[in-house]
Amino acid sequence: MKWSHLPLEQFVDFYNGKSILPSEKGNFPAFGSNGIIGYSENYLYDKGIIIGRVGANCGSVEVSLNNFWPSDNTIVAKPKSNADLVFVYYLLKNYPLNSYAGGSAQPLLTQTVLKPIKFNIPEFPTQRRIASILSAYDDLIENNLKRIKLLEEKAFASYKLIVQNEKLEEFTIDELANVVMGQSPTSDTYTNEKEDNLPFHQGVTNFSNYFVEHKIYCKTPTKIAEDGDILFSVRAPVGRINFTSDKICIGRGLCAFRSKKGFQNYFYHQLKEFFFAEDVIGNGAIFNAVTKVELMKVKLKTPSDKIQQEFEAEAQQMYNLILNLIKQNAKLREARDILLPKLMNGQIEV
Repeated sequence: MKWSHLPLEQFVDFYNGKSILPSEKGNFPAFGSNGIIGYSENYLYDKGIIIGRVGANCGSVEVSLNNFWPSDNTIVAKPKSNADLVFVYYLLKNYPLNSYAGGSAQPLLTQTVLKPIKFNIPEFPTQRRIASILSAYDDLIENNLKRIKLLEEKAFASYKLIVQNEKLEEFTIDELANVVMGQSPTSDTYTNEKEDNLPFHQGVTNFSNYFVEHKIYCKTPTKIAEDGDILFSVRAPVGRINFTSDKICIGRGLCAFRSKKGFQNYFYHQLKEFFFAEDVIGNGAIFNAVTKVELMKVKLKTPSDKIQQEFEAEAQQMYNLILNLIKQNAKLREARDILLPKLMNGQIEV
């Protein structure tokens, strides 16, 4: 298998992004330095790789296989005839482009800096085979994400039917749930090591669409959220919600809820509907925030225990399915990320 050591400019052409005010409408995704930031009614390029150009996400790499609009915070890379688009995407994704960033005020990447960076690349057919192997993992992940979305929509539709058709009474959060307010341990107890440590979450940084993702751990936890608790952001952005599927340590930006009667999934949807707009309550000179007293006084419209119990039985099955799909995706990502560098350096022949 023949590999060539080439500067990026010999197998990629570069283009600039253009300023845009993205919206929720439009047929074409608009990309910023941190991925999709909205949609556009027009597009600049038919396909390409989007590289974060400036700021905290400088060096991030995304790909669009269809028409898209890149913002002026990005650089677009389009492979020449000797390179496969998907292969180059994985090649750059696996490379620390942010280490080439300059700029005194904030990180900045330029085409001038990117063009001479050298990579080992195989012949075109081998590129295609490598891209196909890695894409298979991402396709499975994407299919699981679509299934998760459908399950979430089904659960919320069932919840809305109850809201629209059943008799509801108002109860405060204090009456409906127990709460643990977060408290941050000292920073010297933070670690990247999983073993014998609890996952630690200070705020919403590692929130996903449904379950929180663990990145940082804590040696001496202070406040604990249990498996199945609802995590709620009490600092900007107030009202963002996730579940935890593990016992974790929570910092001052979060609290953890547990339904007093075991109607955890129904309570999750109550919170999600009430706090559909982030920062719906709370105050603060620098960041919006909500105190425990303010939060526990919030009133939520609630049906009978019988109705909630029926909903809970159905929703828990969906919750379990979503959790299994998320765990599958975590394993797929891990397997892909182990395989990726070995394919890219020729350690594994294809």
